[in-house]
Amino acid sequence: MTGEQNTDGTDAENTAAPATTSESGTSPAPRPGPKPGPKPGPRPRPAPAGPVTPIPVQATDPHRYGRIDDEGVVWLTTSAGERRIGEWQAGSREDGLTHFARRFDDLATEVEILEERLAARSGDPKKSQLAAKHLLDSLPDAAVIGDIDALEKRLSKIVGAADEVADTLKAEKEQARSAAIARKEELAAEAESIGADSTQWKVAGDRLRAILDEWKSIKGIDRKTDDVLWKRYAKARDAFNRRRGAHFAELDRVRAGAKARKEELITEAEALSSSTDWGPTAGKFRDLLTEWKAAGRAPRDADEALWQRFKAAQDVFFAARNAVATERDAEFTANGEAKAQLLDAAEKSIGAAPDLEAARREFREFRDRWDEIGKVPREQMHSLEGRARSLEKKIRDAENAQWQRTDPEALARAAQFADRAAQLEEQARKADERGKGREAQKLREQASQWQEWAQAAQSAIADR
Repeated sequence: MTGEQNTDGTDAENTAAPATTSESGTSPAPRPGPKPGPKPGPRPRPAPAGPVTPIPVQATDPHRYGRIDDEGVVWLTTSAGERRIGEWQAGSREDGLTHFARRFDDLATEVEILEERLAARSGDPKKSQLAAKHLLDSLPDAAVIGDIDALEKRLSKIVGAADEVADTLKAEKEQARSAAIARKEELAAEAESIGADSTQWKVAGDRLRAILDEWKSIKGIDRKTDDVLWKRYAKARDAFNRRRGAHFAELDRVRAGAKARKEELITEAEALSSSTDWGPTAGKFRDLLTEWKAAGRAPRDADEALWQRFKAAQDVFFAARNAVATERDAEFTANGEAKAQLLDAAEKSIGAAPDLEAARREFREFRDRWDEIGKVPREQMHSLEGRARSLEKKIRDAENAQWQRTDPEALARAAQFADRAAQLEEQARKADERGKGREAQKLREQASQWQEWAQAAQSAIADR
């Protein structure tokens, strides 16, 4: 059975290959066409070139760089002319040109890979150089169709640049080694400083461990130099560990003394826990707490238990005091409600008073009752006192308005101011006698205001 035939009538089983021998064993006669030029001699070593930039591989247009003649001979076009690279009997000319162009693209891809390796400085530049030389030497016999001249220039550039890249990598390696030595010297010096005088045991210990972690990550130092530096670090760390051990041995002795002192303070606290002398006893507990803190820490396994005993004695006392305070707070709350009701009534009665004297009388009664009620919760004090001051201000404003309307004699006005100041001073004195210091202070502040008004009236008389 005959095989399938290509479009030019040849058997499909015949594949594209360079011409070799005929079935009889003799070489076929050369086909018509230009003869290839002489094979190039040894290539000179390319000069070092600048950085190699990879040129992306693009599909080659075979018509620009080669042809297949009527006899099936494949020709490559270069700057030196045409040379024969093989024969094509496996299909159409276009198929043949595409085939040899694809082989050129594969070769160009290899060149691009070498360029990328050299540009990225990955791998051994010398190996890339040897690979480029091998490809460069194979170009005169390469059975490909494409821009061989450009490929030759790119390979020459790789060969020339490889030495420069190798030298650069060597210099960088030496620079990295110097930097690594310098960094380990810094770390060793820091460790020596810590080992010599640091007393921040936790922080310094953590730092020495961090130095060790960083130390392990630093590579590229020769063994001899690294051993010398390591001995410096190890010696510093050992010195620190010895000092820390001595410190904690002394600390154990001190903590044993702290334990004994805290047991004494617990005895005192338990004796005070049943006291009902709230103020002085609370002060004594504060003093005991100060002494507790000054005693220092007991051994870790005992310190928390000691604190719980001391705290339990405190809790007994303060729980009892808080119960009394809760009862007092309930009283203050009731006082607050009573004062609010008193203010509601006073605001209505004073506002409805027929004249100023009646308003004054209502306000005096209000004040007396206000003082009798007593203390209120702290959070209500500001609002209630504000309302009370507003009532008093209404009286003062009414009095000022009356004085302006009636224009009383200046002396009588001054005397009135002075009398009012004296009344307030008397009320302040009585408040002091009842133990109401804060109320007395407020009354004195009001008396001072009335006294200033009296002085202003006296000044006005003197100026007339």
